[in-house]
Amino acid sequence: MAWLIAGLGNPGDRYARTRHNVGRLVVEDFALEAGERFRKVRFLPVETAEIRVGDERVILARSTRFMNESGPSYASLAKKQGVEPSELIAVHDELDIPASTIRVKLGGGNSGHNGLRSLDQALRSPEYLRVRVGIGRPPGRQDPADFVLQPVGSRDEADLAIMVGHAADAVRALIAEGLERTQDRFNRSTPGP
Repeated sequence: MAWLIAGLGNPGDRYARTRHNVGRLVVEDFALEAGERFRKVRFLPVETAEIRVGDERVILARSTRFMNESGPSYASLAKKQGVEPSELIAVHDELDIPASTIRVKLGGGNSGHNGLRSLDQALRSPEYLRVRVGIGRPPGRQDPADFVLQPVGSRDEADLAIMVGHAADAVRALIAEGLERTQDRFNRSTPGP
């Protein structure tokens, strides 16, 4: 059995350090920490790296398509690797959760998140695990689309790194301890700095 971690985000340097790419940053951080490189998967628009969390085999994945059409990348990879939706963890940004807060859940709606909508459609089910990384609402009257796709300023880089680290901890906990214990640990905690 393997776990599949879908790091939702957009490819390319233009989006690399944006709030919308936090899921992609998490899988990239895992790979870097393990000294692994992402490699293109033959015949699929996705790149993967493989690590271990304890005794578990974990496939880190980042789509080479934009987020709103990335669902088929992850669904096809899951099918190819024999990964059930219950062993798929989507890591993504969430506007409706306060910044620097992590929430973990199984299934549910997509709250207008185009990456989740694409994944729901491709899997034909919303019943997969989610690590939801709170980015908060945009300040003032800023358009949410502009807010999530705007590069994070140098002032917020440290906070982004902390969020990525907390999200990676939540992924590890889901794999090692299961949903209920991970929810007890992360869903009740207060926002970080």
